Amino acid sequence: MESLTHRPKNHKEWNESYYFVFYDKKQKIGGMTRLGFKPNKEEGMTFLFLFLPDGTVAGYQALEKKRNYPEGRSLRVGSMVHEPLSDDKWKYHFEDKMIVVRNPEDLLKINNNPQLILKVSPVKLDLFFTPINEVYEYSEHMTEESRKVGERSGDAHWEQIATIDGDIIFGEERYQIKDCMGQRDHTHGIREWTHIDYWFYYVIWFSKNLAVNPAAIITNDGRRSIGGFIYKNGRNVPIMDIKIIDQKFRDYLIPISSKLELIDALGNKYILEGRAGPVIPVPFKDEEGNFSVLTQSFGSFKLDGLEGGYGSFETLRKKSE
Repeated sequence: MESLTHRPKNHKEWNESYYFVFYDKKQKIGGMTRLGFKPNKEEGMTFLFLFLPDGTVAGYQALEKKRNYPEGRSLRVGSMVHEPLSDDKWKYHFEDKMIVVRNPEDLLKINNNPQLILKVSPVKLDLFFTPINEVYEYSEHMTEESRKVGERSGDAHWEQIATIDGDIIFGEERYQIKDCMGQRDHTHGIREWTHIDYWFYYVIWFSKNLAVNPAAIITNDGRRSIGGFIYKNGRNVPIMDIKIIDQKFRDYLIPISSKLELIDALGNKYILEGRAGPVIPVPFKDEEGNFSVLTQSFGSFKLDGLEGGYGSFETLRKKSE
């Protein structure tokens, strides 16, 4: 495993973050959680979002004063804990109440519109992460131009795919998670959400032998930062180029669909098609009034016509004036 923490640079927005996503296709339950630490601002933040089988979503967020991390070996903000174990395994633990809404797009509107809350449920989550591939680090395989364009999203970026087991107790319901797919992400560097014109980041699983993780930052003047990998038959193959064939959004910010050409380090070309499911928009606004929206969603995908791909469909777009 990579080093758990890194020495911060002298920039107030220097950030170290840890992300985890999973989806149980049989039970139609999945979620994602992020811990983000900005030690120069003495700030720690987290979210946990769960997409539930009945189409509702549940959310938890916390922001607290925190300069030093981890606590022992545990990374914690509020009630959300990411804990590295031995042999590259991880444990994810949460025990608190979560707010449930019917429409995912309403989740972060509840402070001003409490009538949107369907219910508040006690939740206990214990999930165990068992890796199936070697850790993949983006920047080692990126061009100098890609690294430069991506400076405002971080300096280093690790990814690892896994099988997930454990339990989620949601109110009166209990979901036993067995051998479903998941992935973790670890980044550090300057993270300025409102200074990135556009990014997309997909975590896609077809099977334990085939997964795709394309990511790109694209500036308004056409410069690109390309990253990610294709995991196939036990090997991580870097993605060296991504060409957008077509992408559709609603109201500029909410993703609908995507069609990409991927070119890997072996020269292979793939056509990846995806369609976003229900979306949770996460807004960011800085002191200068710049506004961006990060979206969290699960989507369906096909690769060169192979159907059955599923996983996270994430975008970030800076709202135009």
